[in-house]
Amino acid sequence: MTEVPPVPMPGVKDLFSLDPAVAHLNHGSFGAVPLPVQRTQARLRVEQEQDPDGFFGGLPDRIGRSRARIADALGAHPDRLALLTNVTEGIAVVLDSIPLAEGDEILVTDHGYGAVVRAVERRAAETGAKVCTARIPLGTPDADGVAERVLAAVGERTRIAVLDLVTSPTAREIAGPGLLAALAERGIVTVVDAAHAPGQLPVDLGGAAGGADFWVGNLHKWAFTPRATAVLAVRAPWLERIRPLVLSWEHDRGFPGHVEWRGTCDYTPWLAAPAGFALLQRLGAERVRAHNEALAAYGGRLLVERAGLCELPAMPGLAMRAVRLPSGCAETEQGVRELMASIRERLGARVAVRPWPGGGVLRISAQVYNCAGEYRRLADGIGALLRA
Repeated sequence: MTEVPPVPMPGVKDLFSLDPAVAHLNHGSFGAVPLPVQRTQARLRVEQEQDPDGFFGGLPDRIGRSRARIADALGAHPDRLALLTNVTEGIAVVLDSIPLAEGDEILVTDHGYGAVVRAVERRAAETGAKVCTARIPLGTPDADGVAERVLAAVGERTRIAVLDLVTSPTAREIAGPGLLAALAERGIVTVVDAAHAPGQLPVDLGGAAGGADFWVGNLHKWAFTPRATAVLAVRAPWLERIRPLVLSWEHDRGFPGHVEWRGTCDYTPWLAAPAGFALLQRLGAERVRAHNEALAAYGGRLLVERAGLCELPAMPGLAMRAVRLPSGCAETEQGVRELMASIRERLGARVAVRPWPGGGVLRISAQVYNCAGEYRRLADGIGALLRA
C-alpha cells in the first residue's frame, strides 16, 4: 500500500524560482538555490564589481570566516576543512596527495560516480597502480551485505578505498561507520564521496573527517547554497601532505588556504553559502529532512505500484529513491539520454537515470518545493511511456 504523502510545508514554493511548468524531481543532481540565497550572492557580486581591488584584496580572510560558519554547521574543525567547487575537484586533490607505488590498488565500487571513478583510473595509470572494483548487486539488502562485498574485494596491495556515503545512481549507503572502521584496521586510506550528505542527512564530522581520512561533500545539492560549493575535510595526519591542484599566492599559508585560492575566480558562492545553511535552520532542518524522506518514499512506492517498476533497497533518512527499469531499457548512455528526454518532453518532469546491465536505474529526489501530484503524474505517465 502506498505511503501517505507528507503535508506540504506552507510557503516554501515561493522561496524558489523554478519553472512551474516542469516537475523538478531531480534535486539530487544540481540542487535549487532559494531566492534569499540568490539575493545574498547578487549583493556580493555587486560589491565585487564596485571595487574589484578591494574585494579581492580582503577575500582570503572573508573566505576563512565563511568557512568557519560552514564548519560549525557540519561539526568540523575550520582549519581541517577547505572550500572547493565540487566533490569531483576534492577527490582530485585527495588522489594527488596520497603516494602510490606500482602495483598498489585503489578500491572503488560499481555504484561510484562516473567522474570520480575516471579520476581514480587516471591516477592509477599515472602511478602504475591498479583499480579494483567491488561489485555490489542492486538487490543487496542492507549495510552489512554491502560491507561484506567491499571487504571481500580488499587485497594485500589495497592502499586506498574511494567509497560513496550515498551512491549517486542508486541512492545506497556504502561508507558506513562500520565499514570505515574495518578498512582503517587494515591500514587502508579511506576517501568518502559524501556528495549527497550535507543538508540531506545529519552531519557531524567530529572535528575531523567523519571517521574517514578524507571526506568530501557538496553543499549546493541539499544545503541550499549557491553552485559551486563543496567542502573537503581532512584528518589531521594528512594536513601537511595535501597538494593543491593550482599553485597560488596563498601556497605558503598551507591548508586550507592553498587549496581554496585560485586567483580571479568567482568566490561569491562560498561567501553566500552560510545563508543557505541559515535558511535551512530557519525552516527547521529536521522538519525538512522528515518531509523530504516521506515524499521520496511516497514517490518511490508509486513508481512500483502504478508503473510496475522494481523497488530497490532504500537508505533510511534519504530524500532519494531508486527503482529498476525493465530489462533492455536504459542500459546504455544513449538509451539513458533518450529516456530522460522522453520523460522531459512527454511527461514534463526531470529525473535522473543511469545505465545498468539488465535494466537501467531511475532515481527521484524530493525537496520542499515538490508535491505529491508530481510523483503521481510521473508514475502514471512513465508506465505508459515504457509500454509504448
